[in-house]
Amino acid sequence: MSIPVPNALARKIFLERQGLSRSPTKALGRQGLYDLIHDLGFVQVDSIQWVERAHHQILFSRNQTYRTKDLRHLLEKDRLLFEHWTHDASVIPSAFFPYWKHRFVRREARIRQNWARWQGEGFDQAFEETYARIRDHGPVMARDVKAEDHKSGGWWNWHPSKTALEFLWHTGKLSIARREGFQKVYDLSERVIPAEHHAAEVEHESFVDWACRAALTRLGFATSGEIAAFFDIVTPDEAKGWVTAHRDELEELQLETVDGKPRASFAFADHLATLLDAPEPPARIRVLSPFDPLIRDRNRTERLFGFFYRIEVFVPEPKRQYGYYVFPLLEGDRLIGRIDMKAERKDGVLDVRRLWLEPGVKPSAGRIEKLEAELQRVARFAGMEAVRLQPDWLA
Repeated sequence: MSIPVPNALARKIFLERQGLSRSPTKALGRQGLYDLIHDLGFVQVDSIQWVERAHHQILFSRNQTYRTKDLRHLLEKDRLLFEHWTHDASVIPSAFFPYWKHRFVRREARIRQNWARWQGEGFDQAFEETYARIRDHGPVMARDVKAEDHKSGGWWNWHPSKTALEFLWHTGKLSIARREGFQKVYDLSERVIPAEHHAAEVEHESFVDWACRAALTRLGFATSGEIAAFFDIVTPDEAKGWVTAHRDELEELQLETVDGKPRASFAFADHLATLLDAPEPPARIRVLSPFDPLIRDRNRTERLFGFFYRIEVFVPEPKRQYGYYVFPLLEGDRLIGRIDMKAERKDGVLDVRRLWLEPGVKPSAGRIEKLEAELQRVARFAGMEAVRLQPDWLA
């Protein structure tokens, strides 16, 4: 028999699983930072620095003692994390590398299947030469290899040597040793990934089992499709088969969506008591990255929070509803609105242009005071000296 879960509780469960119910001011440190990323499963990396880069802002929104140098240390010194692909480029615990080997194999097969259509003959030689160069002479950046103007259509339209770097990275033969500025520095994976993780092998059945368990644990509750989409390393059919095979470990929930309709999902039966006792999240307002894992699954965000969000970076300016890079706002267990702001580094200010609150959310004096306090914290994190509120920001 399915267990009903009210919408308010479903939101609290998901917030707790996404690390947004913990104190945002408790000292973190490098070990705490690693534990946070491990609990999240991954943190998406993005190059846009409108205020701060997405991965830094995702971590800061969960703990405001976070320091960017600690993430770099975990990646480049301790090697406890590596960069690769989930649904997008992400920072991932190195302990997960053996499971990513299955993704590498699948990705290579898919790329090679399409290679003739993309480029025709001759690229395998570039792959071999690029790999040999790095093996014999050490790490390289894309600018170190031959380059031509990038054509539209994807990285496979770059110069063969530059394309080789991405191919070898996507298929696990190279890893990102570090970044200079935000440019990738590639090296052989065995020189980047800790030996115990690079050498480990996982059978296919164990890989699927781990991927599904790890996803469901981090989501709290999910359909088989949501389980597959979390890491994007197993297929929907594999996730569906896993749910069927492990049905005796799972409890079916009927989650109430914001419109009152029930939605069937699964949760681990032995985790249920903890899930159903999810804590109240902090009442403070927090600015989220557009790539925050809380809102990555836009459909889940709409079902649970009644919040429609689409990033408009690639939308032509006249067609944008809000702005180029607009940040969602979380207050307690509600997504209450979005804000258009940018770190104007030449002026040393966080320039706040416009606030949009959701229907029914009032711009009370107390709420605006909480928001302005958060904007001050974000400004300091981004290295800005002050917050500049445009005259019509509350219009």
